[in-house]
Amino acid sequence: MSRPLNVPAWVWFSTVGAILLVITADLLVAERGGPREFTLRQATAWVSFYVSLAMLFFVGLFFLVGGQRAGEFIAGYLTEYSLSVDNLFVFYLILARFRVPKENQHRVLLIGILMALGLRGMFIAAGAAAVARFQWLFFLFGAFLIYTAIGLLRGGDDDDFSENRVLRFVRRVLPTTPDYHGTRLTVRTGGSRLFTPMLVVMVAIGTTDLLFALDSIPAIFGLTTEPYLIFTANAFALMGLRQLYFLLGGLLERLVYLDAGLAAVLSFIGVKLILEALHGIGVHWAPVVPIWLSLIVIVTSVLTATLASLVKMRRDASRDRDGSRERRP
Repeated sequence: MSRPLNVPAWVWFSTVGAILLVITADLLVAERGGPREFTLRQATAWVSFYVSLAMLFFVGLFFLVGGQRAGEFIAGYLTEYSLSVDNLFVFYLILARFRVPKENQHRVLLIGILMALGLRGMFIAAGAAAVARFQWLFFLFGAFLIYTAIGLLRGGDDDDFSENRVLRFVRRVLPTTPDYHGTRLTVRTGGSRLFTPMLVVMVAIGTTDLLFALDSIPAIFGLTTEPYLIFTANAFALMGLRQLYFLLGGLLERLVYLDAGLAAVLSFIGVKLILEALHGIGVHWAPVVPIWLSLIVIVTSVLTATLASLVKMRRDASRDRDGSRERRP
C-alpha cells in the first residue's frame, strides 16, 4: 500500500482557490454580452478545456507523487465522469420540469454544480474519516455498489425525477414568484422580497447530485482512499459537466447501453472493495486489484457501452429511413 499523501493545508486552499478561479472565468466568458444559449462550438471548446486541465493535473501528479497516485486519480476521474454522464438526463428533466429558459440554463447548472461540489466535499471528508476508523465499511460500500449495478441492469428509476426533502422544504418555506426574472434569484414585489424559481432549480440540481453521490463516492473509495485525490477527481468531473450537458444534447437518451457499462464498472469496483477488505482483515488469499487493471476495466466498459449505443442508434436511423421509403406511394 502507498504512503499517505499528507497534503499540506496550503495545497488544499490553493487547489480550491484555483478551481473557483477557473469556474468564475468560465461564468464571465459564458455571460459576456448577456445571458444567451450555449452553442455547440462553445460547449466543445469548454469540454476540451476541462478534460485537458484534468490531464495536466494527472501529469503533474505523476511527476510529483508517482504513477500509483496519478493512476488512482485518473481512474477516479474517469469513474466520476462516466457516472455523471448518466446523471445528466435527470438534470435535463429538472430543467424541463421547471421550464428554465434556454439562455439561463448554463447559469442554473453552474451554480447547482458548485453547490454539489461543496456538498460532495463534506461527504468526502466524512467518508474518509469513517473509512480510516472503520475498515469494515469497505464491505458495506462493495455490497452497495454491486446492488446499485444490479439496479442499473434491471432498469433503475434514474429517468424519474422526484423532489427530495430539501427541495420540498425550500419550496414550502421560501415565497417564490410564478415567473423567472432573468437570472435574478430575488425580486422586490409589492414591498416584499420574493425568491424566483431560479433559486429553486439550483437547489434541485445541487441536492439531486448529492443523491447521485451515494453511488459515485463509494465507487471512488474503491480506487483510492486519499481525500485530496477523491476531491480533485470529483471537482474535475463536475466542472466540465455543464458544458457536457449542452454538447451531448439529445444524444443523452440514445446512449441506451450506458447503464450496462456503468453497471460493469460499479460491479468491478464493488468486488475490488470486498477483496481489499478481506485482505485487510488477514484473508491473504484475497488478491489486491492493481490500479492499472481498474483503469482497463473502466475505460473498456464505458467505451464498449458508448460504441454499442452509437451502433444501435445508426441501425435504428437506417431502419427508419428504409421504412419511410417503403411507405411512400
